[in-house]
Amino acid sequence: MILPITLSGGFVIQGTEAIPGTAVVSDADIWGEGYRRSKSRKHSGERISTFTDLKVGDYVVHEDHGVGIYQGITRIQSEGSWHDYLLIHYGGNDKLYVPVEQLERVQRYIGNPSQAPKLNRLGGGEWARQKGKVKESLKTLAFDLKALYAERTQNTGYAFSPDTAWQREFEDEFPWELTPDQSQSVKEIREDMESDRNMDRLLCGDVGYGKTEVSLRAAFKAIADNKQVALLAPTTILVQQHYNTIVKRFRHTGARVDFLSRFRTPAEQKQVLEKLAAGDIDIIVGTHRLLGKDVKFKDLGLLIVDEEQRFGVSHKERLKEISRGVDVLTLSATPIPRTLNMALSGLRDMSTLEEPPQDRYPVQTFVMEYSAPVIDDAIRRELARGGQVYYLHNHVESIDAVASGLMERIPEARFAVAHGRMNEDQLGDVMQRMADGQIDILVCTTIIETGIDIPNVNTLIVEYADRFGLSQLHQLRGRVGRSGRHAFAYFTFRQGKVLSELAEKRLNAIRDFAEFGSGFKIAMRDLEIRGAGNLLGAEQSGHMMSVGYDMYLKLLEDAVLEERGERRPDQTDCTADLSITASIDPEYVENGEQRMDLYRRMAAIRSREDADELLDEIVDRYGDPPKGVLNLIDVALMRTRATAAGIVDVSQHQKSVCFTLAQFEPEAVSAVCAMPQLSKRAFLGASGDRPVLTVHLAQGEDPLQLAAAVVERYALQKERLQTSEQ
Repeated sequence: MILPITLSGGFVIQGTEAIPGTAVVSDADIWGEGYRRSKSRKHSGERISTFTDLKVGDYVVHEDHGVGIYQGITRIQSEGSWHDYLLIHYGGNDKLYVPVEQLERVQRYIGNPSQAPKLNRLGGGEWARQKGKVKESLKTLAFDLKALYAERTQNTGYAFSPDTAWQREFEDEFPWELTPDQSQSVKEIREDMESDRNMDRLLCGDVGYGKTEVSLRAAFKAIADNKQVALLAPTTILVQQHYNTIVKRFRHTGARVDFLSRFRTPAEQKQVLEKLAAGDIDIIVGTHRLLGKDVKFKDLGLLIVDEEQRFGVSHKERLKEISRGVDVLTLSATPIPRTLNMALSGLRDMSTLEEPPQDRYPVQTFVMEYSAPVIDDAIRRELARGGQVYYLHNHVESIDAVASGLMERIPEARFAVAHGRMNEDQLGDVMQRMADGQIDILVCTTIIETGIDIPNVNTLIVEYADRFGLSQLHQLRGRVGRSGRHAFAYFTFRQGKVLSELAEKRLNAIRDFAEFGSGFKIAMRDLEIRGAGNLLGAEQSGHMMSVGYDMYLKLLEDAVLEERGERRPDQTDCTADLSITASIDPEYVENGEQRMDLYRRMAAIRSREDADELLDEIVDRYGDPPKGVLNLIDVALMRTRATAAGIVDVSQHQKSVCFTLAQFEPEAVSAVCAMPQLSKRAFLGASGDRPVLTVHLAQGEDPLQLAAAVVERYALQKERLQTSEQ
């Protein structure tokens, strides 16, 4: 009998001679504990928008006009309708008004923070010459990149077998439903492993976004083919947590799991190394101890590196040695600039996890001078709701004195101290008592930076935050807010201290990027603050600074394609300028940043599904949208359709709408002219060397509806012709 109820666990009712017994099997017994928290999500994750997060005063790069200064959004009335434009100031007091529908053509300038870029002038050929000069310089680099690509492609690695029923069973035991991003990442990694090319993939996802589960599926695939797996982590505590997670996750598989860290005695380490060399360990988890010369594998198939940015140069050189001929998967919430640079430029493959965790809130972040009354109040508020606190003081010599001072100020709390010089038993005991709720305030060093997952800790206080790197601050903040409660992070610096420019930028960035998915943005801002580092030599840095990072990557991609004898498809996004109200009224969406975000997302619409999804969210957040918002979405859909059909511009000139075509398509033009509602209103002409289809507007006719109908008819005819040719 199947009943539509949910129970926490099953049970057996013992029978008698007269009445047979009954076994009740619960849904949790079948699907695993926690599965009820998973539910299908209609919305996919927020796409990475780092390059388009604009603020007034930012340097920006327009694809066609070069480097300028963003001055905000301005509303302009034309022929009775309102339009919003991005205002960009260029050299010589030149101004450019960019329609918000073309927001994707404008990117934040990312370059050398200590050297402001030169502003371009509108008109003339300065920007074109600049891009040409950079592209010419990239030809040598493209040749070297081609050699690297070829080396990776020809370096024959081990091709893992296709997924088995055991793989599916292992994956089905995971109690939560994968997000779309996780599913895509699993697919990409599976394809890499099944190819005979050595995998070198960066899995970039914020703290708590499920990187570990994705990597463990790859680990199972490896051991299913009798290969060994090594997971390298930067700290002993993180190694311990990974080990515990893997043992629990692989408990039904028979996998042999062990770990190496300073918590193991020399005798235990020797025993582990012997078993590893003999092939008696399937998955080994370890700190940089795994990189020792005495570590030998019988048949290593997959190397997983967690938080690569925490390993030094010598460690990375050793990593290169042991990873030769081995599939490598690197996990990071905030990849270092060089790693990110290589991933974005195509030297490394990259998968991203952008879906925020369910039932979680962004950590509220405060950057401030240290104030004992404010800090004490924050601690007491956390304790009053039954929570716990991390208090980070990163100096072992004075940490006990700091803890004593806090005890005097907050005598009602239970304190403990944790730092890296404690032995295994001491540290393990403290962390276990913290996890069990027996400690209210843990005064600690950065030993908590990675791997500590205690959901009840939801306030973090960091002393001397100006001494930490940007990605480190983000990692520390990730230690709180790991439950359904609001969490708070206080990054403090000494009263009266004048911060250096770099420290101020880091602290501003950690405060600005507090929402979910910030890891990638913080990595990009870190790239901006510290510089990209060079791919293959310092000579390229000046060229990158002249055009900005994003444009540099596009030109680099073009150069690599040319070196391979390929070309980027010629597809210019259609521009649109119609006399309709297409804007977001400030009275409808008051917050300027939210309006900018909506403009960006509307410009990124590529399908009716995208449009419907965004419209649902807009209605949910702001209520029924005015006509101007609906028009923006319809214009975005029309531009997408027109771009695919080879229409490069749709613009209104008084009582006519003109469609500029990339090339003359007689059958498609005839199909438009033959539309009954356009009888004697459509004419073909030219502008320069391009054909222009002009349609006169009827009295009171909506230009957007007309434009959408013409574009749809033109696109359908082109599709029919292409189908018949095939």
